[in-house]
Amino acid sequence: MKLFNLFIPFLLVIMLASFLGCASTSTKEGTGEYFDDSVITAKVKTEIFKDDSLKSSEINVETFKGVVQLSGFVNSQADIDKAVKVARSVKGVTSVKNDMRVK
Repeated sequence: MKLFNLFIPFLLVIMLASFLGCASTSTKEGTGEYFDDSVITAKVKTEIFKDDSLKSSEINVETFKGVVQLSGFVNSQADIDKAVKVARSVKGVTSVKNDMRVK
């Protein structure tokens, strides 16, 4: 019985530690957020790829906690505006950071 009474608190400590390990902080995503951001990144890349006027191979997309960062080189300011508009239209995007440059 003593062994069982020691096992329960030990099990609770292990469970608590594993839950905290999956939690997010201001600089680190939680497990669920990582997968959500991966889906958002894929959707933004897909929408940019669908647009014939944008060269999707030159636009990099990264997402952190719903904030999409676009970087790379494009041919004109109109392409930058179009890429930002496309990224904002994707569900789950909270904001867009534009780090693209005109060639």
